[in-house]
Amino acid sequence: MAHEHHYAARLVWTGAGRRSTKDYRSYSREYQVEIEGKPPLTGSADPTFLGDASKHNPEDLLVASLSACHMLTYLAECARAGIDVVAYEDRASGKMAFKDRKMRFVEVTLAPDVTIAAGDLAQAEALHAKAHDGCFIASSVNFPVLHTATVRRA
Repeated sequence: MAHEHHYAARLVWTGAGRRSTKDYRSYSREYQVEIEGKPPLTGSADPTFLGDASKHNPEDLLVASLSACHMLTYLAECARAGIDVVAYEDRASGKMAFKDRKMRFVEVTLAPDVTIAAGDLAQAEALHAKAHDGCFIASSVNFPVLHTATVRRA
């Protein structure tokens, strides 16, 4: 495996054509993220920050990134261990609060619900800790990423 991986995205403020930032309360927060070879993603700020609730916001995407990274790492660990995962669902949640006089994420909790068809149940539960240690995104943030996993047999 390569020792470096590079990712690129182009972000365009699509709300610029509607109104400038002359007035804080009235400009559009809408943007589009373009990643080569993939469908564009339309986003906005969270409604708390005067954005459009029907669009993805950066806070949602950060929680989703942590959830997806954990799942992908967990599935890889299970495959290597011979554990046959047949279903996986996560109800992830993040909490932002003032810390050190800045609004920031203070924790994200992942709640994976996993169903296995074959393999050791205790090992399948333990692999969540290994997946957490191997998750690139969780290793990159400066707040706790917790997990409360449930693993059951099909």
